[in-house]
Amino acid sequence: MAGLFKHPKRRIKKLLRDGEYDAAIAFGKSLESQYSDDHDFMFILGSAFFIVDDAKRALPYFEKAFELDNEDVETLSLKTNVHLALEQKDEAIACCKYIIKLEPKNTEAQDLLEQLERV
Repeated sequence: MAGLFKHPKRRIKKLLRDGEYDAAIAFGKSLESQYSDDHDFMFILGSAFFIVDDAKRALPYFEKAFELDNEDVETLSLKTNVHLALEQKDEAIACCKYIIKLEPKNTEAQDLLEQLERV
């Protein structure tokens, strides 16, 4: 069990897997300043907020994760979902276009982009 304390990202993931979302968020927030330049940490914390339906608080974490690694399609996909939850259509479209730029055969992004541009 000591390993979880040496690896805080693992601890946060375990808390999330166990459904202890508030504990995962609280623990993550307590370490945020130490891991502010860690893509995975930002992604995990953004995901935690998204899981508890707090898209507004999730967005800055996904934006920071994207800033740290602007070729991570998974981050872009979740960032797209956050923009959709916040009813930010133009930002979601931009994310879809960037995903397609990185992965031209990404049918999920293509389909969503097509759907968003029709509305």
